[in-house]
Amino acid sequence: MGERSMNIAMIIAGGSGNRMHQDIPKQFLTVNEKPVIIYTLEVFQRHPLIEEITVVCIEGWERVLWAYVKQFNLTKVTAVVRGGDCGQNSIYKGLKEIEKGHNQEDIVLIHDAIRPLVSEEIISDCISKTIEYGSAIACIPCAEAMLVTENQYSSGRIFKREELKRTQTPQGFRLGKLLKVHEKALTLGITNSTASCTLMIEMGEEVHFSKGSEKNLKLTTIEDIDIFKALLLAKRAEWLKD
Repeated sequence: MGERSMNIAMIIAGGSGNRMHQDIPKQFLTVNEKPVIIYTLEVFQRHPLIEEITVVCIEGWERVLWAYVKQFNLTKVTAVVRGGDCGQNSIYKGLKEIEKGHNQEDIVLIHDAIRPLVSEEIISDCISKTIEYGSAIACIPCAEAMLVTENQYSSGRIFKREELKRTQTPQGFRLGKLLKVHEKALTLGITNSTASCTLMIEMGEEVHFSKGSEKNLKLTTIEDIDIFKALLLAKRAEWLKD
């Protein structure tokens, strides 16, 4: 029997957040005196099955992030890697850093820094499904009616929502498998796949689903920040009832 595989979280904080029209990258925006990325990192810090955290950080913010890591006592953060020119490249750079000190069978959970309301349950399910199936993509059902459009302003065709899943993060994989897929993609000239799950599928792999949540919100607009603040208040009210 070999050694038990480790569970490493890789937090992707490489984006500039242009859609939010702010001067500060959205992962560093402060909500209730705490940067968004710290809310995210604290969930993984607290999770008993996560042993290490690597952060892929937007260029120029690495020292700021290390300062926050110390201030908020995020002891599981072992590396901060400078992000690449797109999401796929940022993830690859993070994987190459993780590879230096880890086994190919170790599990990597890739998670967006701007999904600060990820729960312990979502992380746990992602780990267990990755152990069972080799991959785990946090997903939720598609509740809305889905219309297909080619011109962006009208539609004459429906897409069956039962055949759709809305993907989130974390997305879990074995380190060695994910590295192989990234390297194969580069040899084929695929350099800007939308997400790890799309890259896997583009490379002919099948992916499995794990638990997601409507609350596992991705902060991409100012409205999302408003919803995040409201959900934080709702959480606080729940704690007061205990």
